[in-house]
Amino acid sequence: MSVFLTGFPGFLGSALVERLLERTDRVDCLIQARYREQAQRRAEQIAGDDWPERIALHVGDITEPDLGLDADTAREIQDRTVETFHLAAVYDLGVSRAVAEAVNVDGTEHVLNFVEGCETPRLHYVSTCYVSGRYDGVFSEADLDVGQTFTNHYEATKFEAEKRVKERMHSLKATIYRPAIVVGDSETGATEKYDGPYGILRFLLCQPRHAVLPRMAGAETYEVNLVPRDFVVDAIEHLSGLDGSAGEVYQLCDPNPPTVAETVDLFANATGRTVHTVPLPRRLVEGSLRWIPGAAALTGVDPDTVPYFSHPTQYVCPNTRRDLAGSCIECPPLGSYVDALVAYLRANPDLRTGAMQ
Repeated sequence: MSVFLTGFPGFLGSALVERLLERTDRVDCLIQARYREQAQRRAEQIAGDDWPERIALHVGDITEPDLGLDADTAREIQDRTVETFHLAAVYDLGVSRAVAEAVNVDGTEHVLNFVEGCETPRLHYVSTCYVSGRYDGVFSEADLDVGQTFTNHYEATKFEAEKRVKERMHSLKATIYRPAIVVGDSETGATEKYDGPYGILRFLLCQPRHAVLPRMAGAETYEVNLVPRDFVVDAIEHLSGLDGSAGEVYQLCDPNPPTVAETVDLFANATGRTVHTVPLPRRLVEGSLRWIPGAAALTGVDPDTVPYFSHPTQYVCPNTRRDLAGSCIECPPLGSYVDALVAYLRANPDLRTGAMQ
């Protein structure tokens, strides 16, 4: 028997495979052809020279029916699969609608159909807290469609995908996990790419000791919800092993996140900068980065990340806290690991910024 997983050798998928091998003999991974060599290297790092016996790599594509697998291979995987982890998605805030629909929505529908044909139809689906869109208020694990607006196609299509999962949640014994903004490891700072809040850190590091940042409305009240990769992976591995987790939604977020202003202070201290803020409207900041030639490249700040530093939604996670109780797994506060993130960034300045697609 084995576990089937999409999203290898991605940031979360790779770490999760390593953990899953502690409880299963084999993991069948669906990979894209262009990532075959990267997937083989990562599999060897995880399982050693005999990795083909523990990690099976199947070239396919979630945007295609039957996941792009031939009928015999698909049937063999379905017959031995006891649970499926679906992580593959386009994690790109600037993704086009067509690509986001194909991967995040159609791809999830194809995975649902695949799981339906498994001997054991058990699904673990990784969504995102940002199915909330720009909801002005508290967004709980019981919420999904609350009349929200969406900042980008990533949010909108992950929302649509989660709706598809919800429709078949009980027949497939599905569990939904909603991470907040995932950053590097809380101990080592290690990450796969620099996006989201890393743009602010890189901008601070390229400035002199006295640095300047814009301050947008709501900085004293709006929150920035960051979670380190190891917490997300530990939580998914633990929660997925609970008998009662089928049918549950878990928001993997910081239950006590800092405000935007507090986050800037933590970033300033970690980078050794004294930050002077200048009040500016969000749309002016975003528009300047988007339309002034060279602005985004000069600052290192992606304009698509700006709305997340003026985000009105608060996330709560009672299901997660209840079912992690006694496990010693909890989201560490940003202040306890921000130095590790910056140290890794300083030591690895040329890591890529783009998402795997």
